[in-house]
Amino acid sequence: MTDIDNKEFGGERPLFGSENLRLDKVIFHAGESALKNCRNIEASRCRFEGKYPFWHVDGFVVENCEFTSGARAALWYSRGLRMSNTIVDAPKMFREMDGIELRRVRIPDAQETLWHCRNVDIEDVEVKNADYLFMHSDHIRIRNWRQNGNYSFQYCRDVEIRDAVIYSKDAFWGTEDVTVYDSELHGEYLGWHSRRLHLVRCHISGTQPLCYAKELVLEDCTFADDCDLAFEDSDLKATVRGGIVSIKNPASGMITLDRCGEIILDEFIKAPADCIIEIREK
Repeated sequence: MTDIDNKEFGGERPLFGSENLRLDKVIFHAGESALKNCRNIEASRCRFEGKYPFWHVDGFVVENCEFTSGARAALWYSRGLRMSNTIVDAPKMFREMDGIELRRVRIPDAQETLWHCRNVDIEDVEVKNADYLFMHSDHIRIRNWRQNGNYSFQYCRDVEIRDAVIYSKDAFWGTEDVTVYDSELHGEYLGWHSRRLHLVRCHISGTQPLCYAKELVLEDCTFADDCDLAFEDSDLKATVRGGIVSIKNPASGMITLDRCGEIILDEFIKAPADCIIEIREK
């Protein structure tokens, strides 16, 4: 490894095509593509101010670093990233990447982040302003996650989330094979048009949750007082602790809950229209 310590770079492609670098306390000022087409890079205590610093990089470690707002679209078309203890103030991070490990990372402006990524492993991460997070990504594992941002996880596949607090309108639309454990899911229109969405011991809030879903499973979940018109046109198996304000036209399956304010079954219910609703408190 070649060490570069306490240096400053700027302009276009200052370390283009480099291999086997260990960077410590390096500042990359305004410019573009500081470490493009590189291989085996370690960056510690560095500051990135210019655009597109890590594109087409194969194998890199980023720890205790800072990406300023000017370092937008910083990590694209790369693979084999391990990032820890880092603050990212720039949007549009992580695109078209394979192999991402994030530990103790904060992303205050996470708009349009983590698109078309695969093999993602995340723990102890907080994202804000995170609209359109995780579009078209797959093979994702997340633990201890805090998120504020709408339209998240749309069209994702093979996702497992544990111990999360998610505020997101239209979360999990069009997903396949997503499982969420022991989490809070806040926001309207949760899980529409999903397939095999599985929620275990989750608390759900927001109007019209879990409609148009196929093979939906809920285990011991709870619903807030604003969860009305749930399960429209869905095929599901659900056990609910407590009650739901209203259920509308579930297509098939079984729902077991303690109480329900209103059950709406009208002429618009979809076939086979044979969902069993079992209420424990008579």
